[in-house]
Amino acid sequence: MLNRALRESWTKVMTPPAKLFLAMGISPDVVTVVGTLGVCAGALAFYPFGHFFWGTLVVVLFIFSDNVDGVMARLQGREGQWGAFLDSTLDRVADAAIFGGLVIGFARSGPQNNLLYAGLALACLTFGMVVSYAKARAEGLGMTANVGIAERADRLVAVLLATGLVGLGLPVWVLGVVLALLAAASLVTVVQRMMTVRQQSLAAIDRPAS
Repeated sequence: MLNRALRESWTKVMTPPAKLFLAMGISPDVVTVVGTLGVCAGALAFYPFGHFFWGTLVVVLFIFSDNVDGVMARLQGREGQWGAFLDSTLDRVADAAIFGGLVIGFARSGPQNNLLYAGLALACLTFGMVVSYAKARAEGLGMTANVGIAERADRLVAVLLATGLVGLGLPVWVLGVVLALLAAASLVTVVQRMMTVRQQSLAAIDRPAS
């Protein structure tokens, strides 16, 4: 949902830095890799130790590159399969670092409720990966699975907002509730994509050969 709603406005915001990076001779691939490394560093250096605000601040600063690299490629007229593959693959790495950092942070904190939150973060990580895989696998089979109530942008905005606010003083159960909702929404999205692909598969079988 947020992917479609924010893409055009973010493109306008990211165009000036994209032009600056191109003028400096920086390639879109470099921005993609550096952005992913920054997200991983922010999440894994701060979240495991309970520094939610600072971790979120670093992650947010670097996650903007997810938009900058695409704008750079369009300005160069070099949008292609390699850039899309690299971006999508490293998105999974960044997501794993964010939710994995939360899993580690909660797991090492000790109290039983924190172990529950660690399990919820792990569920978000697992179902989020399956959401992305379902779409990629469908496209690999010549079908589409662009449906669901919890796309990547939705998940990231929700978890980063909650994590940052908890880092500023909100009770940790707020983040636990958000993780529970994200896990449930991600599971629903997996089911939605499976049903969409099933419908397309059955339609292809029933379609008479020309």
